[in-house]
Amino acid sequence: MKIYICVKAAGKRKAVIDKVPYELSENITTLRDFLTELVHIEVERYNQKGTDVQIIPYLSKEEIEDKAASGKVGFGRIYSDKQADVKKAVENALQCFEDGLVRVFQNQTEVETLDTPVTLKPEDCFTLVRLTFLAGRLW
Repeated sequence: MKIYICVKAAGKRKAVIDKVPYELSENITTLRDFLTELVHIEVERYNQKGTDVQIIPYLSKEEIEDKAASGKVGFGRIYSDKQADVKKAVENALQCFEDGLVRVFQNQTEVETLDTPVTLKPEDCFTLVRLTFLAGRLW
């Protein structure tokens, strides 16, 4: 089933939200299942990212301008041979949600617990918000 994850375009000064399509299986029943499958997809993408080999790597003028606008010009490759561990990544994602570091919204409605039933409908839009602590003084 095709759903969308809404993400803020990296480095853009304007608040531009892009919808990134994902193909998920039909047997997702809870938020825990949803996050687990999403992490599996992303870990697979990460592990495959460094495997493609270009004989002569290059960036087009448009790619350089886009990357310069976001603040980092690079080939987007991972040069380490270390592969991400799916099991650890899933545990980390679920723990982050339980600790309140990540919030998940399904079509403007917050999903509050890992065992909350999630019914996927075609063209659903999920938003994952990672919360960060601000540095500062306590007094």
